[in-house]
Amino acid sequence: MRGLLFSSSKASSPSNSSTQSPARTPVSTPHHRTFSASIQEEDLLYAEQVIRRWDLDSPFYTKLDSLFTGDRREARQFVKSVKNLQSAMHFFVSESASSEKLIHAQKLMQVAIKRLEKEFYQILSANRDVLDSESVSNRSSRARSSVSNSDSDEDDRISTWGTSVSDGERATVSEMVMADLKSIADCMISSGYGKECARVYKILRKSIVDETIYNLGVKKYSLNQINKMDWETIEPKIKTWLHAEKIAVKSLFSGERILCDYVFSSSEKIRESCFSEICKERAVTLFEFPELVAKSKKSMERMFRSLDMYTAILEHWPEIEMIFSFKSTTAVCKQAVASYVKLGDAVRAMLTGFESTMQKETLKTPVHGGGIHPLTRYVMNYLVFLSGYSEAVSDILADGPLQVHSPLPESYFSSMTSDDSSSISGRFAWLVLVLLCKIDAGAELYKDVAQSHLFLVNNLNYVVSKVRNSKLRLLIGEDWVAKHEQKVKQYCWGKLSFKFNEAYRKHSTWIISDRKLRDEIKISLSRKISPAYRTLYERYRGYFQGVDSVVRYAPDDLGNYLSDLFHDAGASGSTHSSSSSRYLSRGR
Repeated sequence: MRGLLFSSSKASSPSNSSTQSPARTPVSTPHHRTFSASIQEEDLLYAEQVIRRWDLDSPFYTKLDSLFTGDRREARQFVKSVKNLQSAMHFFVSESASSEKLIHAQKLMQVAIKRLEKEFYQILSANRDVLDSESVSNRSSRARSSVSNSDSDEDDRISTWGTSVSDGERATVSEMVMADLKSIADCMISSGYGKECARVYKILRKSIVDETIYNLGVKKYSLNQINKMDWETIEPKIKTWLHAEKIAVKSLFSGERILCDYVFSSSEKIRESCFSEICKERAVTLFEFPELVAKSKKSMERMFRSLDMYTAILEHWPEIEMIFSFKSTTAVCKQAVASYVKLGDAVRAMLTGFESTMQKETLKTPVHGGGIHPLTRYVMNYLVFLSGYSEAVSDILADGPLQVHSPLPESYFSSMTSDDSSSISGRFAWLVLVLLCKIDAGAELYKDVAQSHLFLVNNLNYVVSKVRNSKLRLLIGEDWVAKHEQKVKQYCWGKLSFKFNEAYRKHSTWIISDRKLRDEIKISLSRKISPAYRTLYERYRGYFQGVDSVVRYAPDDLGNYLSDLFHDAGASGSTHSSSSSRYLSRGR
């Protein structure tokens, strides 16, 4: 109404009328003015009849009455009457700004707007279940396509909405309710009562957003509060945030933006104002949490959860940027970017710390039995898990690449170019190389040469199997895997075979003259050596392809060698020596 009066007074002011050419000033005959007045008076009379039936101050009004339930023809008539009333008021203003008809029309308009405001409130409050963000998001394309339709088309879309619907009807009812809200909003905005309509909308929708965010577990924290929390307290909060962020971006905020854009399609200013007031504060709180975590204490245990949050923002950034595209909501985008950058900095710092710790680590005590060292398990499991975030890590390294302290040797793997040394592939390859160097140094701790080789076999095989069966294989390359698989075979068979060969040559000159004693000793040696060797042989024969090409001694060969021991040159056992020589000369 205020907008109408202001525009009308401006249009009739001397300054505006003086700029108009007399030749272009419309000339109205008395007969024409009388005819127009007659039409407007009829519209006013018809509007009064319709509007008075729904007067909230009428003694016949009941709270159960609603324009937008049951027969929708009455709702159409009411909205049309308000529009006709608005047209009549424009005419009366042009005739006389103080006429009784204009005053009467203004009072009638206040009755109508009060009724529409009530209907708007009822629809919003009674249909929360079908105006939830998921339902709104699911029919977003249809809603957006309807924004450009004209008011006359909108009248045709007014349909019945109910209070109880099944899942199958939810989308349809959601669309009907949204159409009703838009019809009322358009009518109130065009009549100069957009602020009143927006006020009701903000109150109800903001309460829904606040409630949803609270139920998702999103709370506002300070950096001091985060710093005081131990990891067992922070990690569940990060898990909660990851779940909440996905729902908030994909459903809650996107649904609110779609609903707001649709209902207030006739006013960009109101549309922006409503969405900003409803969602801005909660969205900033949501995206502030990762920045606080990134600024807090940095430890290796926080690496992967930090990457989870980094990845979430990276994946959802297109939606975040689109949802909060209003100028008044740029603070949300800025906060999301700030968290994204700080998380990247934190991950980069933790990667540097991880590398530094690896380089400083020394293997001080040998592992019992030449087994897998805890450092080998820790580093490889860490790298395997980290390789699952290869895209995020690559993005982080691109912003600030970590420096390789020494170049990768050319013989390490042939498929990498010099430009790859600072890439994510080069980074992972370098970390594995550092570990292998540690393993080589750890083998020197064993006094027994056999256990030293066994340690190398176990640990190198563990590294290769972890690379082969994870995304590290894609990052480091097939050449690396093939080359190091061959090394494991050589360690496993070549070194052990060489030891046995040396031991055999040494002991083949020894003689036990007593046949019974000689046989007892050989049986004892066979029981100790043959089963263990056969187990080792069968285990790795099934594990590696082409193992026979590097195995010098099969289990049966080992038995033949043992049977040749401790005979003197003239003994009957000397017949075995020729067969032993053949095995030694094979070089298998």
